[in-house]
Amino acid sequence: MPVATLSAQWPRYVRLVPWALVVGGLVWDSLAPADYWGDPMMAAASVLAGALLPLRDTVAVGAASAVGVLVLTSRDGTLGTTAGWLELTNTVFAALIGIWVNRVIARHGRRLAVVRSVAEAAQRAVLPAPPARVGPLAVAACYRAAQTEALIGGDAYAVQESPFGVRLLIADVRGKGLRAVAAVSVLLGAFRENADRAPDLRALADALEHSLARESAGSDEEVRTEGFVTALLGEVDGVDGGLRLLNCGHPGPYRLPADGGAVDLLAARDPGLPLGMGGLGVPRSAPDAWPFAPGDTLLLVTDGVTEARDGAGEFYDPAARLAPLGPFDRPQGLIDALVLDVRRWTGGPRDDDMAVLAVAHRT
Repeated sequence: MPVATLSAQWPRYVRLVPWALVVGGLVWDSLAPADYWGDPMMAAASVLAGALLPLRDTVAVGAASAVGVLVLTSRDGTLGTTAGWLELTNTVFAALIGIWVNRVIARHGRRLAVVRSVAEAAQRAVLPAPPARVGPLAVAACYRAAQTEALIGGDAYAVQESPFGVRLLIADVRGKGLRAVAAVSVLLGAFRENADRAPDLRALADALEHSLARESAGSDEEVRTEGFVTALLGEVDGVDGGLRLLNCGHPGPYRLPADGGAVDLLAARDPGLPLGMGGLGVPRSAPDAWPFAPGDTLLLVTDGVTEARDGAGEFYDPAARLAPLGPFDRPQGLIDALVLDVRRWTGGPRDDDMAVLAVAHRT
């Protein structure tokens, strides 16, 4: 990421620190009884500007330091002497170091931007956007990679019409990188294949578990024993519009009523284990049934949303935060509001990927 982009993310007071150091150093030099006690402050200003500010501002900070020292040496009568030239040379040298730091960071940022763009392209290929309309549902989805790293994440979502209603999936694979992408690919392929065949959500979850276990059979012991996928499976009946949800260790979804009332967390009565942990012998939980009236919207998220923290360490609560922002006339409007609100809540980069799926019941 270029330095110009990085600097735009800093609070304004941080971007003013190099200038404050220049002013403080020059004032100290002009008032101190000994010569040039403020020089370390101006050297720090040049290096700090190189790390925080765009190239133009870095050059300006270095030039301001050099001009200030030139004025002070002229006032003190040392201009043209050995001491004066050494003082000016040291200041210019610090400014050049700041410019060098700026260029090194900018070059690293460009390389990181290329890596991130390739990762995001791969993510879109594995995780394509769902159709805008599936049966009686209007659909929107969003994936946002963590801003603190360029690794491809393991979040997934899918919507598919079946003889049993419209079936939904949102999931979060443990880990990142190519292993997570491989698990996402297997998971989505198994969902698309079995959503038309499995008679109920428990059978669908068992089919996904079987596919993941088959894929990991040739992996190392850590993947076989510690690899798992949290998932939420949903089914909207095309006849009566009822909603059935099967939770496999995943954050619960949120139901937003058509009238813009309170946002409800649809917590599972008996949450099940994540996919990939079937070897523990725990029976699969039964799906929960919920009303899903025409006009209602269902919001499914990964823990990149629910575990987003503010400056005080508080977790983001979609139920409390989204209610004042509604009502939302379409799923994409809900997702846009959620992404913006999470960004405001965290106030900076997130450390986890964020996947969101929103479906609205349309007659």
